[in-house]
Amino acid sequence: QVQLVESGGGLVQPGGSLRLFCAASGSIFSIYNMGWYRRAPGKQRELVALITSGGSTNYAVSVKGRFTISRDNAKNTVSLQMNSLKPEDTAVYYCNAARTVYTYWGQGTQVTVSS
Repeated sequence: QVQLVESGGGLVQPGGSLRLFCAASGSIFSIYNMGWYRRAPGKQRELVALITSGGSTNYAVSVKGRFTISRDNAKNTVSLQMNSLKPEDTAVYYCNAARTVYTYWGQGTQVTVSS
């Protein structure tokens, strides 16, 4: 079992930055692939960024070059640095931990990009 708690969401103007955090507990954090997903109003949940247990990263085309995912295995945390935010980045952002058939989700944190 893995428990995930997100933080860092909020309201930001277009062009601004936010950093999301996800704190994990309950299992060996370092063996999990960690991801950030988002669900915008009226849309399906989509993968934003992924970082594997080995440290490899992958990004959605829409955020590549603007967002950076990182993990700190010593602190059991994963973060998402979001720069040059756009209104279309507005969504609830979810932290995910996955390994083989096991997947765990946080409760989500709202990010709103608006002037």
